[in-house]
Amino acid sequence: MSSVKSPSRGLNNDEIQGQGSEFLGRHNLEKQLAQSNFKSNDALNHAQDLDTMELFSQARGQEEEILSLREQIAVSCMKELQLVNEKCKLEREFSELRMAIDDKQNEAITSASNDLARRKGYLEENLKLAHDLKVAEDERYIFMSSMLGLLAEYGLWPRVMNASSVSNYVKHLHDQIQWRIRNSHDRIGELTSGQESHADNGNHVVESPGSANLTNHIHNEFMFQHNIPQQNPIGNEQNHQPMSNMTGYMNPGVSGDVNGAFKRVNYQEISNAADRDLSSFQHGLIDQIGMQERTGERQFVNGNINLYQPSHEHDETASSVSEDGPGIENFQICGDAIPGEKLLGCGYPVRRTSLCMFQWVRHLQDGTRQYIEGATNPEYVVTADDVDKLIAVECIPMDDKGRQGELVRLFANDQHKIKCDPEMQHEIDTYLSKGEAIFSVLLLMDSAENWEQATLFLRRSGYQIKISGTEAAVVSEKFSKDLSIKVPCGLSSQFVLTCSDGSSHPLSTFSVRTRDTLVLTMRLFQSVG
Repeated sequence: MSSVKSPSRGLNNDEIQGQGSEFLGRHNLEKQLAQSNFKSNDALNHAQDLDTMELFSQARGQEEEILSLREQIAVSCMKELQLVNEKCKLEREFSELRMAIDDKQNEAITSASNDLARRKGYLEENLKLAHDLKVAEDERYIFMSSMLGLLAEYGLWPRVMNASSVSNYVKHLHDQIQWRIRNSHDRIGELTSGQESHADNGNHVVESPGSANLTNHIHNEFMFQHNIPQQNPIGNEQNHQPMSNMTGYMNPGVSGDVNGAFKRVNYQEISNAADRDLSSFQHGLIDQIGMQERTGERQFVNGNINLYQPSHEHDETASSVSEDGPGIENFQICGDAIPGEKLLGCGYPVRRTSLCMFQWVRHLQDGTRQYIEGATNPEYVVTADDVDKLIAVECIPMDDKGRQGELVRLFANDQHKIKCDPEMQHEIDTYLSKGEAIFSVLLLMDSAENWEQATLFLRRSGYQIKISGTEAAVVSEKFSKDLSIKVPCGLSSQFVLTCSDGSSHPLSTFSVRTRDTLVLTMRLFQSVG
C-alpha cells in the first residue's frame, strides 16, 4: 500500500509545484499587464496633457488676437472720428468757398454787365461820332468842292488841295474882287462925270476905250503877284471877268449905283469865256493825251487839271442836251502795274465836268477794301505793299457848280494781282535760296538830316542793322509777328521799320526798286522765320 501511495504523493507534489509555477506565471503576467496598463495610462494621460496644452495655447493666442483686433478697432474708431471731424471741417470750408465763389461770380456778372453797358455806351457814342464825322466830312467835301468850283470859275487852281491853300486862294480872290470893285467904282465915277459933262452937248458916251481892258489888266496883275499861271485867250476874245457878275460881290448900295451907271453908259456885256488850258501849270500835269477838238466841246481831263473851256454857247448847249451829272468817258489806266512803276488814271470829261477827285484802293483777299493813304492823285506809284493784291482807282467827276457825278472804278493790270517783274522776282528767289541777303541803306539817326550809311543783313533766323563806319549794331533781333514795315506812297525810296519792341527806324535806299526788293525779301524771311 505504501508503494502505491508514494507515486501518488509524488504526483501531487508535482501538481502542486505546477500550480505554484502557474500561479507565479499568472501573477507575473498580471503584474506585467498591470505595468503595461499603467504605462499605457501614463502615455494616454500624457497625450491628453499635450492636447490640452495645445488647446490652451490656441485659446490664449485667440484671446491675444481678439485683444489686438479690439485695439485696432479702437484705433480705427479714433481715426474714423478724426476723419469725420476733418470731413465736417472741409465741408464747412467748401461751403464757405462756394459762397465766396458765388459772391465773386455775382460780382463778375455785375462787372460784366456794367462793362457791357459801358461798351454799349461807347459804341453808341462811337456811332454818333462816326455819323457826325461823316456829316462833317460830307460838309467839308461839299465846301471844298464849292470852293474849288468857285476858284475854277476865276481860273485859280490851288497847288495843294488842303484847307490852308484853298483859304489863301479864296482870300486872294476876295482881295482881287475888292480891288476890282474899287477901281471899277472909281472908273464908273469918272465915266459918269464925263457923261454928265457931255450931256449938254447931246453926246452919249458909248464905251470908254480902256474900260474893256480894265478888268483884264487887274486880273493879269493879280496873277503875276501870286505866281498863278495866265490863261490863254480863245480866238480874239479878251480874258477878263464880266462886269455884270462883278457887281454881285458889291454892297447893295454900291451895286445899285454901279448898275445904274452901267445902264447910263450902255456898257456891252463882257463874256466870261476863258480858256482853262493849263499846260504851263506845273502841279499835277503829266501829259495831255487829248487836246481840244475843233468844236471845243470835248477836252481831256488829266488828273485834277481842268481843260474844260466854259462859254455861254457851250453852257447853253450842255444844259439843253442833258440834265445828267458830270461824267468821265473812256476812263483807263496807263502804265505797267509792277513795283516801282507809275500808273496814271485818265479819261474824257463829259457833261460840263471840270474837276475829278481820285482815290487809289487796294482790294484784299478777304474781300475788304483798303484806301491807300495819300494816293489821291491820278498818278500812283506801285509799291511792295501792292504785290499779290488787286489795286483800283476810283474817280468822282464834278462840275464847276460842285455837283458830283457817278463814281467810276477801274482795276489795274486787267483786274489781276500785282506781280513783280521777272528780274526782281529772280533776285528775291536767289536771296531766299541762299538764305541771306545784304542791302546798303541809309539810317536816320537823331536829327532829321543825320542819315548814316548802314548795312542791313537778312537771314532766315533774323536781321541786323550795322553802321558802316563803326560796325555798331543798331538793331539785332529775330523775326517775329510784331515786326512791321511801312512803305510811304509816291516815288520816295524810304520806309519805316518797326521792331518787336515798338521802336521805329526810318531807312532809305538808293532807288524805289531796291526799296521794294528789300521790303519783299524781308517779309518773305519773316513769313518763313
